[in-house]
Order: sequence, then structure tokens, then C-alpha cells
Amino acid sequence: MLSIIAVAMAGIAYVATRGQEPTEREVTTVSRKADPTPTATPSTPVKTDKEKKKPAKPQVQRGKVYVEVYNNSGITGLAGRIATQATDAGWQVVGSDNWYGTIPTSTVYYPQRLKAAGKMLALDLGIQRVMPAVDGPMRLDRLTVVLTADAA
Repeated sequence: MLSIIAVAMAGIAYVATRGQEPTEREVTTVSRKADPTPTATPSTPVKTDKEKKKPAKPQVQRGKVYVEVYNNSGITGLAGRIATQATDAGWQVVGSDNWYGTIPTSTVYYPQRLKAAGKMLALDLGIQRVMPAVDGPMRLDRLTVVLTADAA
């Protein structure tokens, strides 16, 4: 019984596909001769769609970003010294004071919209740790630098 059904299905498939173009095509290879003397021709690099659509990152304008510097170490005048260093680098330092709490190492805290600025400030001051700001003890319209004994 199964044999009869298989033969019938093969016959139907043959009749249904008769007269159609074959789906396989003949492939021929073309060999190229190598040019014995290559010539240098200037070429323009071709940009892919990804490169063309990449928006330019907005540049951080140091003078438009507020910065507060806090001392969380026993070093007298550390916040003032680093605040001066940040001002000299072009940042708008709006205050410096002591920080009360426990911070493991000197850190630049940033609100989400100032993430790039926070990373740049950390580079300017030689601080390795950059973290999102904590709502409550920190203001979310500026960068907050908390310094410990290992500060730059």
C-alpha cells in the first residue's frame, strides 16, 4: 500500500514540474591573469552603512559642567588642591568640602546624562574609579568627586 502511494506521489511531482526551467544552473570558472607590474592607484575608502549612520558624539564642554570636590581622607587641603587642578583643566568647580561616609577609593560620581563628562574629569584628575551618582547625598545636576588618601 505504501509503495503504491509513493509511486503515485512521484508521478504527480513529475507531471507538476514538467516543462519548467531547471533550478540548477551551470557554473563556469573564469581565470584571471595576474598583472606582472602592479600600479598604484589612489583609492577612496568606501564607507559602509554603519559608518555613515554613526552620529558624532557630542563633545564635553568642561566649562559648562558643574563639579563639586569632597575630601574623604585625613589629608588637610586635599579637596582644595584637587578643585584647583580641576579648575585649571577648565572644569567649573562650584564647591569643595569634607565628605562624611566611607568611600573605598577616590571616585568621580556622575548623573547618567553626564557620564562622558565624568569619565573625562576622571582622566583629567588621574582618578581610576568612575561610578553613577547616588541620589540623596549627591546632586544630580553635576559631577561629584570624593577623594581618599590615594588621590592624585
